[in-house]
Amino acid sequence: MSENLRNVTGTVFNIQHYCIHDGPGIRTNVFVKGCPLRCAWCANPESQSGAPQLMYLADRCTGCGACIAACPKKAVFRRPDRLELVQTNRALCTACGACVKGCPAEARSVSGKEMTAGDAFDEVAGDRLFYGSDGGLTVTGGEALAHPKFTGALVRLCQEAGIGTAVETCGAVAWEVMAPVLEYTDIVLYDIKQMDSARHKQYTGQGNEQILSNLERISSQTGCSIIVRCPVIPPCNDGPEEMHALGRFLTEKKIRCGEIDLLPYHNLGEGKRVQLEPDGEGFHSTTPPDWEMEALRDILRGYGFLVK
Repeated sequence: MSENLRNVTGTVFNIQHYCIHDGPGIRTNVFVKGCPLRCAWCANPESQSGAPQLMYLADRCTGCGACIAACPKKAVFRRPDRLELVQTNRALCTACGACVKGCPAEARSVSGKEMTAGDAFDEVAGDRLFYGSDGGLTVTGGEALAHPKFTGALVRLCQEAGIGTAVETCGAVAWEVMAPVLEYTDIVLYDIKQMDSARHKQYTGQGNEQILSNLERISSQTGCSIIVRCPVIPPCNDGPEEMHALGRFLTEKKIRCGEIDLLPYHNLGEGKRVQLEPDGEGFHSTTPPDWEMEALRDILRGYGFLVK
């Protein structure tokens, strides 16, 4: 059985070691590629597509043209407005990596690769000396359940090896997909981005009915510990009414929420978005000041929750 689990594959775009912000203790984060939501502020825009993607650092490009010659699909060309830079026709690009290998300035890379659960487990297990009694694996993304068989195999391998497991999810997946993975998950990091469904759809592309329903089912039908995570994004969801709505929902539905994490906006995703060479203007916000974060924290504390 373990050998079968080890051979399950998924698309991973990063593995980070010695993490301290994605669950208790010291953790190894495995980032799965693919997400059903399209959050305007996404910190990892390269994670939204489930397929590998080309990343391009224009400020590192020397304009030598080696990538143009290397591309078998003729997807790379000089920009007509700035001939010293190149551009990629994303409709033609297959992220084969030929231009990456041909770039002497290392201005190009591919985000995402197919990986077996066994290989990912070996990396996680290699850090077990640092986990202590409360650390372990966190599968995140993107969306941890975008590749549910891979994530399910990985958390099961870790749990069987005595390594703690956590899964971060946006909740926008079918319960039938989520439930088998949670059987081997100790902690669920559950993202709630907006309580109003219409505004949730405005900023993420989907309403939140399934998300809230799944949280109720996790609370009532599993033994997983629950940490609710709420990104605070001005002006999308940083009003006091948002925190009151969240507090009321968690209280009225009797959600077993051991902790709420308020995550202030940062702009790291904007630089990554530029590397994907998008059309149109990207999303811009500001980091909420400390006094505002404390005010929002106090609102949720008023409902009796531990808030970080």
